[in-house]
Amino acid sequence: MNRSQRSVEDNHAAMGMACTRVIERACAAAGEIANAPSVFEPALDVANAGVLWALPALLSNGLLRHLDCLFSIPKGFYSLTHIFLLLAFMALNRIKSIERLRYAPPGEYGKLLGLDRIPEVRTLRAKLKILAQPEAVNEWCAELSRQWMEDNPEAAGILYVDGHVRLYHGGQTKLPRRYVSRQRLCLRGTTDYWVNDQTGRPFFVISKPCTAGLLATLRGDVVPRLLQDVPNQPTEERLRDDPFLSRFTMVFDREGYSPVFFKEMWDEHRIACQTYHKYPKADWPVSEFSEVVVTMPHGHQVTMRLAERGTLLADALWVKEARKLSDSGHQTSVLSTAYRLPAVEVGVYMFARWSQENFFKYMMDHFDIERLVQYGVEPIDETIKVVNPAYRALESRIKSKAALLSRRQAAFGQMSLHEELRDKQIAQYERKKGELREEIESFEKELADLKTCRKQTVRHIALGELPEEDRFAQLAPTRKQFIDTIRMIAYRAETAMSIILRDVLVRPDDARPLLREIFTSDADLIPNQEEKTLTVRLHHLTNSMSDKGARFLAERLNETEVEYPGTNLRLVYKLVSDSIPPGQEF
Repeated sequence: MNRSQRSVEDNHAAMGMACTRVIERACAAAGEIANAPSVFEPALDVANAGVLWALPALLSNGLLRHLDCLFSIPKGFYSLTHIFLLLAFMALNRIKSIERLRYAPPGEYGKLLGLDRIPEVRTLRAKLKILAQPEAVNEWCAELSRQWMEDNPEAAGILYVDGHVRLYHGGQTKLPRRYVSRQRLCLRGTTDYWVNDQTGRPFFVISKPCTAGLLATLRGDVVPRLLQDVPNQPTEERLRDDPFLSRFTMVFDREGYSPVFFKEMWDEHRIACQTYHKYPKADWPVSEFSEVVVTMPHGHQVTMRLAERGTLLADALWVKEARKLSDSGHQTSVLSTAYRLPAVEVGVYMFARWSQENFFKYMMDHFDIERLVQYGVEPIDETIKVVNPAYRALESRIKSKAALLSRRQAAFGQMSLHEELRDKQIAQYERKKGELREEIESFEKELADLKTCRKQTVRHIALGELPEEDRFAQLAPTRKQFIDTIRMIAYRAETAMSIILRDVLVRPDDARPLLREIFTSDADLIPNQEEKTLTVRLHHLTNSMSDKGARFLAERLNETEVEYPGTNLRLVYKLVSDSIPPGQEF
């Protein structure tokens, strides 16, 4: 059946658009069946069926892992497997919100699940409300994170941590303001701290409606979890025998620069830290730098001019300092307590930090990680420390007065008396300079009073001590966390497929655009009950090079011999053959 025939059949369905499995829907409504099975029938030109090419990667990244022991929904037509597969397909097809599912053909997406149609938006919302229980979602995320690290222990040895501000423009609560570097403004929002590997693949994310900064989050939330989850950590005996051996390495930007924190992490946990030097000293002699060819995490090679020294920080901690010399003569300084790493690897790991910045941009553009998934707020622990509004107001007034004082002092210093001035001009000059002196003295007194007042004001107070008009709640986090985990699985699946395609494409950067084209392409679904296969036959792409990449990818996918979840049908991937005679599509 082609798409035109399916469109007519779906439009004339007795129970509503594309509801053609009437008996099973009636039984599900009466509670006589737990859920409808996935049943595939021959179908031509199924819209967006190319997304089924991502199914092996989705399953290998844990999409359906731990579902039966953590989640449950009441009896109905749609099963847990159907809901999770649909959410993953939506992410890969860039359907960025549940509401946008209204404009997707329900019957066509139903064919991807082996059903007559997908659930309506209100039905899917109701399912999400049941699934997004805090304990289940937290445990699922933790299990997936541990499994991803165990599957790739080398990647888990170098961890990138960075904060991303998720802006909030609603009116349900007044979230604290924080600096947003991409907009260079202080805006209201929630800070999400992501932990990724060298290639940008995420392990987990921690959301903080109010935060004391990156270092506080590392101490209180990230490090305890990493100590528990990172695999292949050296034993205590090995750490005692080798005083320069570390458990793993954390890489972050200049916000995390703190010699005290570096020493604390090394002395208490033997965790290595790496970041840019916030206060580098004089440039090193150019003769110290040597040209080396380094391999970046994605496999491409670059040439760098690197040098290495030992540096004493705050008279308390020796660190490894590596510098990169650019063509313009600028020296970028990197500090690391990973003493066993040579300068080349220190440079590679530090400059690969842009993979995380690229991850944030890609997730905002394609997966809309900033979108508000659930309306509503929840209370926050009132013992959490936040900035005192009175202290913040004093800080603002001090900065304003200091700026005014600086301008008056500059104007006073620029005034000079020339000999050729007449008596009247001299009088005007003296009067103006006297007025400036009075203003300067007034501003200096006000500034001194404000600084005295600031010293007497507590900087941080408990949330419960805030005035009523300044109190705030947190955005309801659980459903957002659940959807973000689905998006993380989709991103990791897409990344795994892009790595395969890099081996055959002339331009490796074309891998992700090609995958997006595949996911949104039409395909034929051809089940064969005798051979127990489900062939997903993709239509031809935009050019011969894309077809070549798709054929190469199909060969690798067929090697996995993955069965469609809930069936005994092995997935087979191929492109439509140019030699198929008309009328003999099956």
